[in-house]
Amino acid sequence: MKILVAEDDLISRKLLLTTLRQFGHDVTAFDNGGEAWAAFDESPFRVIVSDWLMPGVDGLDLCRKVRSRPSTDYTYFILLTANARGKETYLEAMKAGIDDFMAKPLDRDQIWMRLQVAERILRYTTQISTLESMMPICSYCKRVRDDNNYWQQVETYISSRTGANFSHSVCPTCYDKVVKVELEQMRAEDAEKQD
Repeated sequence: MKILVAEDDLISRKLLLTTLRQFGHDVTAFDNGGEAWAAFDESPFRVIVSDWLMPGVDGLDLCRKVRSRPSTDYTYFILLTANARGKETYLEAMKAGIDDFMAKPLDRDQIWMRLQVAERILRYTTQISTLESMMPICSYCKRVRDDNNYWQQVETYISSRTGANFSHSVCPTCYDKVVKVELEQMRAEDAEKQD
């Protein structure tokens, strides 16, 4: 996996980098949340492992920024902390969008297990995104079913979700198969009427 690390402590950062790379992951590390956010915003990562307390942009601020970035695939966020924290603080972290917590110092087995969970959840979120992006369309009339099981024209369905406007025309294939045939039939009927 492609993992972003934000850790201001040099020794902890090097230990994380070494451990994650030994597990076979592609790791990019920063010593502060601001630089980590800039890298994420430029090219999102699917997993972030971040220290909670850092100067400037801390782990919670980084998570909030990640969660508020539009049109981004889900990112699994693991927060590291050296100090045991109270229930309210953990609730605040969960509200910020944190997926998992780990105590320092780093435990190789713990981070490995948490990354296994992250891989599974990311696989499921990708599958869900794929299913949600599918548009059920009737093979015969080409109407589309919405979330309320209502069937409507494709144009109405797309317009209600995107604001797109449509203009209608006839493609060359349909012109030859439908319009041209109808025009020829109308001419033949007019010719019969004139005789």
